[in-house]
Parts: sequence; structure tokens; C-alpha cells
Amino acid sequence: MEVLLIGAVACTTALILSAWLMTFARWFPIKGIDGDFLVDYKTMIRAHVDYALMALFGLGFFGAAKAAGVELHHFACVCVAIGGFTNPTVFVIAAFDPDFWSKTKWKVFSAISFVITTVGFMTICYQLICHALCAP
Repeated sequence: MEVLLIGAVACTTALILSAWLMTFARWFPIKGIDGDFLVDYKTMIRAHVDYALMALFGLGFFGAAKAAGVELHHFACVCVAIGGFTNPTVFVIAAFDPDFWSKTKWKVFSAISFVITTVGFMTICYQLICHALCAP
């Protein structure tokens, strides 16, 4: 289950880095970088928020499982950690690539990321609901 903590730390690190990137992009616009390199500021904000949410999900799942005495499946935790980082990364890539949404390789990357995340989230949710319904 500790892999959830590793995933949360990775997302938090990306959260802070994206905050600094966006801050510098606004405070110190550099010709050739701002607007050319970071082409979609709004999408970068989506990534920033998504990193925060995924970090909180990792910490929340870990804390809820520990508090309830549930040992979550390792595979599900790995899926949440990997998917929790790659899902927001989809938005980061899109913020730098204006043609992102039309490229097959990114569509495949996004689909794989979403599937991995869904498997992890639903497995953990299933475990937690089973524990809640079966608890004395």
C-alpha cells in the first residue's frame, strides 16, 4: 500500500513544479517560450488541479485503508499510483503540444492511462465497500 504514498509524493512534486512553471510563465514571459513552448495555459491549470486531486486520492485511499484495517491489493495500489501520475501528465503534454488531441500516440497513451487508473480506483473502491458492508 505504501506505493500510494510514493504516487502521492510524485503528484505533489509535479503539482509544485507546475505551479512554479505557471508562475514564471505569467511573471516573466520569455519570447519563444511563453505562447510558443507553453501553448495552452488553461490546460496546464487542468494538469495542476488534477495532480492535486490524484495526490489527495492516493493519501485518502491509504489513510482510509489503514484506519479501517484493510490491506489493499498491491496491484490496485500500483495502478492508482501510476494512473494518478499519468492522467494529469496527459494535460501537461497537451499544454505544450497544440496538436495533442489529434495524434494517435497520445490517444493511445491517454486511453491506457485511463484504463490503468480506472482499474486501480474501482478495485480499491470495491475493497473498501466490501469491508464497509461486511463489517460487524
